[in-house]
Amino acid sequence: MSTRVSSARRRQVLDALRRGAVPESGLDLLAVGLDRFSAAVAEEIDTVRTGGAVFKAIRGEYGSGKTFFARWLGEQAKRANLATAEVQISENETPLHRLETVYRRLTERLTTATFPPSALRAVVDAWFYALEDDILGGGTVDPGDQAAVDWAVEELLGQRLGVVGRTAPTFANALRGYRAAVAAGDAAGADAVLAWLGGQPHVSAAARRHAGIRGDLDHFGALGFLQGLLVVLRDCGYPGLLLVLDEVETLQRVRSDARDKALNALRQLVDEVHSGRFPGLYLVITGTPAFYDGPQGVARLAPLAGRLATDFPADPRFDNPRAVQLRLPGFTVDALVELGARVRDLFADGSSARDRLVRLADDAYLADLATALAGRLGGKVGIAPRLFLKKLVAGVLDPIELHPDFDPRRDFALTVADAELTEVERNATRADEIALDLP
Repeated sequence: MSTRVSSARRRQVLDALRRGAVPESGLDLLAVGLDRFSAAVAEEIDTVRTGGAVFKAIRGEYGSGKTFFARWLGEQAKRANLATAEVQISENETPLHRLETVYRRLTERLTTATFPPSALRAVVDAWFYALEDDILGGGTVDPGDQAAVDWAVEELLGQRLGVVGRTAPTFANALRGYRAAVAAGDAAGADAVLAWLGGQPHVSAAARRHAGIRGDLDHFGALGFLQGLLVVLRDCGYPGLLLVLDEVETLQRVRSDARDKALNALRQLVDEVHSGRFPGLYLVITGTPAFYDGPQGVARLAPLAGRLATDFPADPRFDNPRAVQLRLPGFTVDALVELGARVRDLFADGSSARDRLVRLADDAYLADLATALAGRLGGKVGIAPRLFLKKLVAGVLDPIELHPDFDPRRDFALTVADAELTEVERNATRADEIALDLP
């Protein structure tokens, strides 16, 4: 592991692993087996940066690394100066058949390389600065004549959002209202209008009247607002947006009418991406194979099934990373050992106990730990990475560093408490304990 990794970055990654969580950044340090996707991802990001749009579907069983892959993809996007947003689809909080809710979560999770969530205010402010710079840079408006500058900004705003205005005129109205409130020093009014622009419900009627807007954002208006947001991002220096809709397989558990509406909304999104309505959008969904292939998922809507259909070869080594679907085969013991070695080396590079860490937690020990943990999880190596890394960091590497006489082979006993397991991990453990009366 390179010693060029900063101590802050190293600490953030290790702290997340110690909690059993996917790190928010630094995922390139842990990206085992993703090299085969790198070239195709770079091509797709370049497509988005130059005004195209991309749709991708990620498939994998629970624990195969879909969330990790999505956040790794987010890091690649941010390096190319794209904005990103990761939205968890859920029946109650973010139902896919209500795109206004998806848009609201998008704006809440919007982030860039320089601004944490929610970056909506920073992006909108940067956009207005960019409009003023464009106007003043033209040399036709006196910088000292604020009224002339405001009029020119108003004209330029209308031009930039001309296409959006045909389907979502209130998007431009809300931006005008926000700028007017800021100019008047009305912080509360500006906050309210920005909240409405972000899809938040229950904005006061007074704030909406002041901005010339009415009602709340609906399912169809959300697509227009997404289109407008892409224009704003592009004009203020962010050439695109990576939007990840995570855990779409939850659609299989909702009522049949809501499921059918959600699948149709997804079909509509895919079609709009391919039609060119959203230049600069990189749309990614993640789901289990059952969602893509089972009777309660994509197969319920034939047009959507046709758009996502992908032929996978028998050997995953020959999968096409440019296909509409990418499959994540999950971890093997060898892959877990490689991942554990990366984490061990990352830990050791920032430790005064480097030699002991490398010696006591060598690859042979990592293989033993991976095999033992997979055994506790019913032999399902694919769902073991989260717990494996948690045990490795908190149960093995920390004690080696803190206690000079600690030897993991002698002093560390692998235990798996029910409380620290996810539902999928817990089910695997219980399935392994079921006694079968076989002939």
